[in-house]
Parts: sequence; C-alpha cells; structure tokens
Amino acid sequence: MDLSYRIAVRYFFSRNKRSFISLIARIAMAGVAVGTMSMVVVLSVFNGMEELNRRIFKTFDADVKVTPAEGKRFNVTDGMLTTIKKVNGIRGVTQIIEDNALARYGNQQTIVRLKGVDRSFEALGRLDTALIEGSLRLTGANGTPYAIVSEGIRNALSIALEDITVPLEFLYPRTDTKQLNLASSDAFNHLALRPGGVFFIETRYDDYVIAPVALVDSLMQYRGDRSALEINIAPGFREQDVSKKLAEVLGSKFVVRDRDSLNADLLRAIKMEKLFVAVTLSLIILVAAINIFFSLSMLAIEKKKDVSMLYSLGAQPALIRRIFLAEGAIVALSGAVVGLLGGVLICWLQIKYGFVSMGMTTSLVDAYPVKLIWEDILYTGIIVVMITMVVSYIPARRAAEAGLILKV
Repeated sequence: MDLSYRIAVRYFFSRNKRSFISLIARIAMAGVAVGTMSMVVVLSVFNGMEELNRRIFKTFDADVKVTPAEGKRFNVTDGMLTTIKKVNGIRGVTQIIEDNALARYGNQQTIVRLKGVDRSFEALGRLDTALIEGSLRLTGANGTPYAIVSEGIRNALSIALEDITVPLEFLYPRTDTKQLNLASSDAFNHLALRPGGVFFIETRYDDYVIAPVALVDSLMQYRGDRSALEINIAPGFREQDVSKKLAEVLGSKFVVRDRDSLNADLLRAIKMEKLFVAVTLSLIILVAAINIFFSLSMLAIEKKKDVSMLYSLGAQPALIRRIFLAEGAIVALSGAVVGLLGGVLICWLQIKYGFVSMGMTTSLVDAYPVKLIWEDILYTGIIVVMITMVVSYIPARRAAEAGLILKV
C-alpha cells in the first residue's frame, strides 16, 4: 500500500469517535451514500419507464412502418410486397388504412381513429396481452365482420359486446361528390360492424378502433390504396438494421421508420429528463460532499504538528497532498459503496417483489417499472470520484502549504 494511503487509513480509523471532526466525516459519508443511492434508484426508474414505453409501443405499433413520402396513400402492388418480403428479417407485412371517422352506437357518437388491417394482423397477435374482453377476431365463422375497440371508445359509446342487436356504425365523408352537404346523410359513406373485443394499453390509444381493411377501404374509398405498411421483424434481427435495408430497397418515395423513430419525441423527452435529473442529483451529492471539505480542513488544522514532523523527515508537499486526498477518497468512497449497494438492492427488491405500486392496474404492468443498467452505476461512481477530488483538493493543498510554513 502506498505510504500516503497508509497514513490516511490510520487517520481515518484512529480518530476519537466522539470528536467533532469524526462526526462531520460520518455526516459526509451518510450524505454521499444517500445521494448516490438516490441517483441509482432514480436513473433506474427512468430506465424502467423507457422500457415500459417500448413495451407499450410494441403491443400496438409494428416494428417497422412504411408510409408515403408525399400524400396520405399509395398503391400497393404484388411486386412491391414480394420485394419487401425478400428483405432478410421480415416476419410479416400488414396492409393498413388509417384515418379519422365518426363512430355511432345507439344514441352515442364520437370521433375515432379507424384502423383497417388485413388478416395477418390476427396471425401476429400483437394485441394479445392488451385484450381485456371479447376476442381479437375480425371475421366470425359465419362471415360476420367484427371491430376491436379500445377501452376509451367502449366507455364513450357505452358499447355492450353481448348486445348483438345494436351495430357499431362508422361514417366517413364521400370523396366522389363535388359538393359536400353535411346535413344530408348521402354525404357520408356508412359501415356497420359488430364489436367483438375490447383492448386497453394506455390513454394515447384510447381512440382507436380496428376493423377489416377491405371494409375500411370501401368506407373511405381508397380503391386498393393503403396509407401504410406495418412490418414485423423476425426474432434475432434489429429493427434499425431491417428499416435501413427497406429504405434502400423502396427508395425515396417512401419513408421507413422503426418503432423508436416513430416514438422519437417521447423517448427523447425521457432521456432529457433523465439527464437533467442526473445533473440535479450530482449537485445534491456535491452539497453533501462539501462536508468532506470541512472535515479535511479541520483535520489539517488538527494534524499540523504531524505534517510538520513529516516535512522534517523529508516528506515533499506532494506526499502531504496525497495523504489528505486519500483521506477524502476514503470518506467519499465508503459512502459511495454503501450508496451503490443500497441503490442496487432497492432496485432488485422492486424488480423482484414490486413493493411500490403505480396505483393503477394495466394489462402490462402493476408495480413501478425499474431497470438496472450497469453503465449508470459506473457513471454514478465516476461522478462521485470526480466530486470527491474537487472538494478534497483545496484542503489538501492548504495542509501541505501550512506544514511547509511551520517547517520554515
């Protein structure tokens, strides 16, 4: 062990436990431990929220989405589908028509986001974990067309799945008339479906209704065009890699985005909040570490004679500085280790047992989401070390200068 660390360790463990300096040192250790623990827990919660949002997106959104670069619709040919399916990593392609429509059920009506999907949507089973009532079928055994509605639309229209006498109607403005008279029923195309299932993910999807794409095509008069293609990726392939390959294959007429790109604003907001919280907690750790500054300053005053004796024995100012820097490092790292272990333990207990609930029950999660990322723990440790070196340097330098003056 280096001489400076041996002396620093002796100073740390040989102090009078009732001394005021020792009390300040222990307060500094406790402050660093609490700050470090808080940073680990809070950063892990942000990681958990980011992971939860990705799980929510995955429940409803496809891995990759293809939309036209201009306009709302585009023609989907067999050749285009064949080209897409040849790309390595493609598991399935779902043709989509999506637009706003007026929904009416009994005496209730509301604006919904009507999403037409083809049969591959049922085969992929993306809403399996979000279904809370009914089934995900879009066509019955006798050919009856069904709609899958969100919990928000079910509540807004007071839909009862067991009532087979009341249809769920959709109205969409006709595009084949030169003059649109909103007071006339002839100004709208009509579509009647039977509600067959209810899903719930979270509020941003509460206005969605899913229906067979062929019927939505006839309602909105797309005439074979589609508003998007949703592509699911086979296991073992990265969405970003497949989306880049698709963009190269399809060319500039289409916009190809993976799931993270589709929700980039929300994910970016979470990352920015995480960054600002990390900076704030770093400042809190700095405030706690100021006690190390006072502790070392008072220790330097108490050990003036010892420092003078070391100079007399031939010690250099650099050795004295290293002694007090090591002393500060021991205090801070003791608190940091306790804080890191405590933070990891709290996060592990939350992951394992879910002690802290979100106060609501969803189809995806009940307990508060937490995800440990070891890079965050490493960065937290680095931040603590840097703060320790900053607050320890000034008293260490002053101790070296004071001892040199006493020697003279």
